[in-house]
Amino acid sequence: MKRSSAIILFFFAFCSLISAQEAKKDTINVEIAISDTLTNEFLDSLDIRKKVTINDYSMVGVQYGVGLSQVMWNPKYKQDMLILPVNFGVTYTRYGKMFGYMPFFGFQIGLMYGKEGYQFEYDKDDPDKRPNTIEGADRAIYDVVEMPVLSHLHFDFWKMKIIANIGFYAGYRLKIQRFPYGGEYLNKEYAAVEHSFLETDRRFDYGIKGGLGFGLVFDPLEIHITAMYKHSLSSLYDPNTYSNYYYRYAYPSNIVISAGVHFQITKRTGKTKAQLKKEAKEIVYGNYTGTDR
Repeated sequence: MKRSSAIILFFFAFCSLISAQEAKKDTINVEIAISDTLTNEFLDSLDIRKKVTINDYSMVGVQYGVGLSQVMWNPKYKQDMLILPVNFGVTYTRYGKMFGYMPFFGFQIGLMYGKEGYQFEYDKDDPDKRPNTIEGADRAIYDVVEMPVLSHLHFDFWKMKIIANIGFYAGYRLKIQRFPYGGEYLNKEYAAVEHSFLETDRRFDYGIKGGLGFGLVFDPLEIHITAMYKHSLSSLYDPNTYSNYYYRYAYPSNIVISAGVHFQITKRTGKTKAQLKKEAKEIVYGNYTGTDR
């Protein structure tokens, strides 16, 4: 009797083991089938904002560049491009996401120091002809400091990114150096204002700024190459300096080509939709750990 009971118990145990193996096999088949039918539209609809952060990190950087400077005169003057290789500053960049999903947005603020100015053009057909001058100078260079606040758009792929910036800036003209036409000896009457601002000069500056660039990403280091255009909305001097009837304006405009080194101060996460979909699959099947950096 005891032997028969043992045989019966062994039979039921064997049947239960077979049943469990079949159930596990069916579960695996169902998961494979779901995986094969999982659509991109379904993955896009998943709300994973609380479980994964997309390109949500910060950087600090330093940059150095060369400026190509001119002034937009009204009335117009003939002028040459002034090349000034003194433009550097520090930046803080904060990446974020729009609508909790699109990882292409951020903002950037900075503190910049540089030089800008103007240089009037000589008549190539008549080199002896006197060029235009302002306060006896045919060239002037300003030392300026500015704080830009920019919208920072970016598209990441592989180990690179494409960058677009647009925004505004506020600044201050620290110093001026005028270069008198014909040399200091011939223009002693202008020596007093060679390094001085006049009462009619405007020192506060503000305007718009924007540009394009690309970046190389070597976590936690990024190298950005950018070309920025800056247009001042503050004239170099009061419009009625020379006449109360015919106003004159002088708006500096600059192109600055710079290279910057940026250090990630928080960890960098997902970059593309492909990576986002991969993380969504991991969340669906319970394999996501939240540590994919």
